[in-house]
Amino acid sequence: MKKRSGLYPRLAVDGSGRKVVSGAGGVLLTRTARAVGLDAALSVALARWRRPFARHDPGKVVLDLAISLAMGGDCLADIAQLRAHPQVFGPVASDPTVSRCLDALAADAPVALTAIAAARAAARATAWATAGEHAPDHHVDASAPLVIDVDATLVTAHSEKEGAAPTFKRGFGFHPLWAFVDHGAAGTGEPLAVLLRAGNAGSNTVVDHKQVITAALAQLPGGHARGKKVLIRIDGAGGTHQLLAWLTRRRLSYSVGFTLPGNLASIQKTLAAIPATAWELAYDADGQIRPGAWVAELTGMFDLSGWPPGMRLIVRKERPHPGAQLRITDLDGMRITAFVTNTRRGQLADLELRHRRRARAEDRIRCAKDTGLANLPLHDFAQNQIWCAIVALAADLLAWMQTLALTAHPARRWEPKRLRLRLLSIAGRLAVTGRRRLLHLAATAPFTDLALDALHRLDALAAPG
Repeated sequence: MKKRSGLYPRLAVDGSGRKVVSGAGGVLLTRTARAVGLDAALSVALARWRRPFARHDPGKVVLDLAISLAMGGDCLADIAQLRAHPQVFGPVASDPTVSRCLDALAADAPVALTAIAAARAAARATAWATAGEHAPDHHVDASAPLVIDVDATLVTAHSEKEGAAPTFKRGFGFHPLWAFVDHGAAGTGEPLAVLLRAGNAGSNTVVDHKQVITAALAQLPGGHARGKKVLIRIDGAGGTHQLLAWLTRRRLSYSVGFTLPGNLASIQKTLAAIPATAWELAYDADGQIRPGAWVAELTGMFDLSGWPPGMRLIVRKERPHPGAQLRITDLDGMRITAFVTNTRRGQLADLELRHRRRARAEDRIRCAKDTGLANLPLHDFAQNQIWCAIVALAADLLAWMQTLALTAHPARRWEPKRLRLRLLSIAGRLAVTGRRRLLHLAATAPFTDLALDALHRLDALAAPG
């Protein structure tokens, strides 16, 4: 009988490999940055922070950090993975230089954040124009608006960092507020704005929502700052008089979670008085009729006199999932939820399904936490503000790469973890022939052909400048 030697081959391992690049698939991100002009835009925007005779461009330092996060890093030191391969990623600053650059930007954080946002907006305009029919703003109008989701999340701090505070979930850390543009069912999404806040910041703070929405609108290419072709979608944290009035004055479409007005007795009495004929069948996530769920418009049944004109109140009732706890405002064993919108056209079931798709923002936040947001690694609040801007840059790069290079493929919807495992982690080998430098991606990697096709698509795009 043959003796087994184990489940895996026994290899003699050494560290003498030369011209081998781990994470060679990261070239997809560098090509994307060049294709949309992000490298040049950051270099110009952050030029004021470059010291005389300095070797490293602050714009490239920030972009290198974003690429590092996109490839799975979660702290400044992880930029070493790029520094090890200058033939692919160019000269990468040392750890002390990176720290000094972040300190310099944090010392003038409002100006630095404005500069980074301007570079992102310029690159986004190029990316969406280049994407054509695959861009999220392609053929948007009042009936099919561009959707901006606003949502907050909790980020735990494991040390006494500046601005960290107890959270409403009895944790300790930060409570950043994000705005994402939704790419719809065919894609993922990309961040537009982020506001880092202390952990005890309120969920429904109107000033913070206004600031984030204003910053998000400024990120959109020209022509989308106003009008019903932009829909602001928020959960119940946005259901305040001031915010809805502000959205109305800005002439923006909205779909916002809402708490039914009045006391418990009046709410239950009104809900019980709804005629059976007012309820329509609701849809599931695929747009198909969902048994056990109904929607109805109750605009005229509640006192909405203090709310903005044109606001419609739509209510959903459904049988709760097994194990779900009913709330005190629920009626007859049915879960009751409500939202308001100023959209005048469309079936109730379609409008309600559109609102429930706000849950995609939670997917975007989860992806951001996989791309550096889960760990705010710096001590000063201003430093972590810059870090959040870099997290947004990393998420932008991934989204633009998918939009431009992975169209008509399921990879267009892959989340960061899957992109890293299947594409960005592909290994390569450097070679020089004549005056050409070549990067040979691993022929045995399952998704090398997809990576090469994506690179060909990016190379076919005219680089700005």
